Amino acid sequence: MAKNTICLWYDKDAEAAARFYAATFPDSAVGAVVRAPGDYPDGKQGDVLVVEFTVAGIPCIGLNGGPAFKHNEAFSFQIATDTQEETDRYWNAIVGNGGQESECGWCKDKWGVSWQITPRVLSEALSAGGGQAKRAFDAMMTMRKIDIAAIEAARRG
Repeated sequence: MAKNTICLWYDKDAEAAARFYAATFPDSAVGAVVRAPGDYPDGKQGDVLVVEFTVAGIPCIGLNGGPAFKHNEAFSFQIATDTQEETDRYWNAIVGNGGQESECGWCKDKWGVSWQITPRVLSEALSAGGGQAKRAFDAMMTMRKIDIAAIEAARRG
């Protein structure tokens, strides 16, 4: 286990979420699946309690802690993409698997975890500053899934 690991709280679907992430993103995998050695407030002995997994190289733990806590936008995974095809693939996988679109490249998976599917061209435009950053930002503010061609056009003015 890594020294620093992100722990994500799930009601009861940590293993399903981990397997979805591993199937969707490169450099992702499911590791150990730990079952509860005894009954606990929101589960029984033998239920999946903890799942170790990696998402795009980031070590995580999914904890099946019950319904007490919900995910929100205060935490998100940001996935940098290089092409529209890659952007579309990740976006469509998340939204098309029971997820939900949001604004400016954000979406949520069916477990409520927030994702930012962010083309590198957008990050580069915003980092450039000046007029091209403002134009790219204004274009992004009208989008749900980021349209790389529209961001590039905005950068050029």
